[in-house]
Amino acid sequence: MAEAEQPKRLQPEHRVTVDDVRQLMGASTPHFALQLRNRIAKLIRALPDDDPAKQLGRAEIARLERLAFTGEVRGEQGQEGEEALRSINADAPVRRIPGVRPPLGR
Repeated sequence: MAEAEQPKRLQPEHRVTVDDVRQLMGASTPHFALQLRNRIAKLIRALPDDDPAKQLGRAEIARLERLAFTGEVRGEQGQEGEEALRSINADAPVRRIPGVRPPLGR
């Protein structure tokens, strides 16, 4: 994902809306969070502070920064007694399932 913006949004007569910000928010993942943060910041920069799109954009920028540095967990939490998946490479880190304790000795 590039930080290039859609040409329509760059035209001077285009009025930035909440929907513009939401379209960018939809693609947010930890991998692209900082690029999306920059795109939203550019998009809302010229808006007045009380504009709904700027307020939503600021909240989204904060969320994207948290997402970029802390990641995310998707899916369901493991059931009692389940363990995290392990790589065949013994040196690989183990991704733990939140709330599930690993067996002793691992």
